[in-house]
Amino acid sequence: MPELNDILEACKRGERLAQRQLYDLYKGKLFAVCLRYADNRQDAEDMLQEGFIQVFKDLHQYKMLGSFEGWMRKVVLNVSLQYLRRQKRQVPTSELGQSEEPDSDQEDQSLFSEDMVQLVLQYIQKMPAGFRTVLNLYVMEGYTHEQIAQTLGISEGTSKSQLSRAKVYLKNMLDKALAS
Repeated sequence: MPELNDILEACKRGERLAQRQLYDLYKGKLFAVCLRYADNRQDAEDMLQEGFIQVFKDLHQYKMLGSFEGWMRKVVLNVSLQYLRRQKRQVPTSELGQSEEPDSDQEDQSLFSEDMVQLVLQYIQKMPAGFRTVLNLYVMEGYTHEQIAQTLGISEGTSKSQLSRAKVYLKNMLDKALAS
């Protein structure tokens, strides 16, 4: 297998084999990013495809400084957010009723099994788009509330409340799953 720099140079020249190699190297990690923002697997696949198209288109902008994987994640994240906007899935502000507050007696159970990881991902995909997007940007991408507000065109207060509500929603769903 050629080194990454060789693959990148070949991709810049438009060589299909190199593009396939790059895709194969990173598709799994980048698909996981897309799944966190998508409502379903098909949307995530669309986001991934659009993300790789953008990566190949913008590859000349990568200056070989810093992590290439980090640069790709940023491109795919931006494409995913644009995809959500195009689908008219603006970040809504949703209210949770008091009756949806989760119980806290199941907190000691381990959340690290593969089945639990898949369950969490399913629940994240079922969240309202506003919850899901803010949760992912804050927890998984490390954005501040100020950055989220700027990126999504919402207030910092809305970002904070969406994150809080997303956590309550996710905990409530997991508590129900663990209780059954």
